[in-house]
Amino acid sequence: MLLTLLKCKLHRAAVTHAELDYEGSCAIDADLMRMAGIRPYEQIQIYNITNGERFTTYAILAEAGSRVISVNGAAAHKANPGDRVIICSYAQMTAEEADLFKPSLVYLNEHNDVTGTSNEIATQAA
Repeated sequence: MLLTLLKCKLHRAAVTHAELDYEGSCAIDADLMRMAGIRPYEQIQIYNITNGERFTTYAILAEAGSRVISVNGAAAHKANPGDRVIICSYAQMTAEEADLFKPSLVYLNEHNDVTGTSNEIATQAA
């Protein structure tokens, strides 16, 4: 049996562009993609904290150091510049692999500067 686990995420990224007439996808600063472990053309889930939209697309490279998060194509209807989003990727693995796996979590501020990294999410208190 394969399990699907969170592989990595960019937490609270700020959308910088919403390009309706672009081919589609989500352009992400190459440095942020590398730090999180998101590959070009990898399927990603985007959760819009600002408006509650949730959608699937794929990642493409934006210029390294640009701090660009551009939601493109039809998905541009689901996010606006300034919206805060969580960008996640998942991976399938066996239970044995999952026992050893740690996700790559990258936390961002409103300028898409990295404020921290982790490989676990704290237990939520009651």
